[in-house]
Amino acid sequence: MKKCIAEVIGTYALVFCGPGAIVINDLTDGSMGHVGIAITFGLIVMAMIFSFGSLSGAHINPAVTIGFALTDRFKKSDLFPYIMAQLAGALLAAATLKFLFPSHPNLGSTLPQGSEMQSFVLEIILTYFLMLVILFVGQNEETRPYTAIAVGGTVLLEAMFAGPICGASMNPARSIGPALVAGELTSLWLYIVAPVVGAVLATFTWKFLRE
Repeated sequence: MKKCIAEVIGTYALVFCGPGAIVINDLTDGSMGHVGIAITFGLIVMAMIFSFGSLSGAHINPAVTIGFALTDRFKKSDLFPYIMAQLAGALLAAATLKFLFPSHPNLGSTLPQGSEMQSFVLEIILTYFLMLVILFVGQNEETRPYTAIAVGGTVLLEAMFAGPICGASMNPARSIGPALVAGELTSLWLYIVAPVVGAVLATFTWKFLRE
């Protein structure tokens, strides 16, 4: 129960601050800018891993949880509760944004700026790299203390260069929350499927190289 509560809080913080930064940027004539939004995503991920990493692992991402469920480092019986907790946190955060900023049309939903296939492939690759960092840094005794910095930095990096094209979601919960609350379901499927594919591929890569 404590692990699930940690996942609710962590995912809430991610969706409240990340898409929240997009909403505030839109409503204040670009006061934050693309760089500011990317930094916000990276910093909130880093903060939540520092906060809850030792309790729940701070997955705050269903794709990451699914990837971990394919390893020997995570109890498969926790898969469904973790994902439900992450989705609950994302929906609560999106509802909060809707309450605070009712005039915003999509609440920071992830939307492809080019073709759906372009964003689909990008999301697979981005999540693949993110999951590799999570596993290779977080599951190594020597580098584990730096997991929050490494993962937060990776999120910042990928949001910085790919955000303008695909939104750099890498996280089904981050996309599902704002999309459902705002009623913006355009292309939502790709932000659910692609991160899971990327995370699974990274997990198999980690298992192969570790062996």
